Amino acid sequence: MDAGLLAAVAAAVVWGAYLFVLKRAFAGYPPAALTVAINVAAVSWFLAGTGLTVGFGDAAAGVSGLVAPRRAAVVAVTTLGTAAAFVLFLRAIDQGAVSYVAPINKIVPMFVLPLEVGLLGQVLAPVQVAGVVVTTLAVYVANYEPGGFFAPFARAARSRPAQLALASAACYAVADVGKRVALQEFSIPGTLWVPLLLAGVAVVLFPAALRSPFAVTRRDLPKFLAAGGLVALGEHLTTVAFAALPASVASPVINTQAIVAVVLGGVLLGERHFRLRLAAAVLAVAGVAMIAG
Repeated sequence: MDAGLLAAVAAAVVWGAYLFVLKRAFAGYPPAALTVAINVAAVSWFLAGTGLTVGFGDAAAGVSGLVAPRRAAVVAVTTLGTAAAFVLFLRAIDQGAVSYVAPINKIVPMFVLPLEVGLLGQVLAPVQVAGVVVTTLAVYVANYEPGGFFAPFARAARSRPAQLALASAACYAVADVGKRVALQEFSIPGTLWVPLLLAGVAVVLFPAALRSPFAVTRRDLPKFLAAGGLVALGEHLTTVAFAALPASVASPVINTQAIVAVVLGGVLLGERHFRLRLAAAVLAVAGVAMIAG
């Protein structure tokens, strides 16, 4: 397993832990304002870590390249895609049950694969394509509530929440392909990309955050700092993965974060349908093994 795939697996674990912490420690906070606050903490952590380790030389050298129209466009589309996907998902769960919209929202890799093949000419071995399908199925199963397996899709044509969830998944896919282009084709250094993306999403969501602000108390400050640290580490690992792998490989692996989160919920909190979540985890491991070849 190469370094890029290891980074993707590690990113899935970190993001899964973050989702679990987000669910347990931040219930009741306004989502947009919460994201802005955590992203600010994450940027602070990342800049501090970069300054203490590799320095800002690569980031400074990469800034001048951002004035090129194509690079600026990719950065803007990726940032807007990430923020739009988040907002659309929030609207989906506001209008429909989480158990209904979450599985649909997690089929991001199935959008990434045709986008990358069609736009960038990416070629994957048949076993890797099968691995993408298996891993995507695993993420779907992890978020699935027992009932009609294809019911979410059968209702999608006439369900507004389902349509929003599909639109969110498509936006996440555009953002994932944008990350691959920025980090591979344009060689934007990770030390610049991570704070740029985190700060960009915070700026896009800031107007919505102003409509539902909250105060961070001294008692809550440690958990915001901890969440920011997870986001900084997760985004760093995600960047390493997308800099080394095709988006159609990195995306399904990193999206197994949903499986990590629900398995943690089953182990630590005794949440229901744990056997189904374990089956999803087994599928995910099989899919990653197929992708690794």
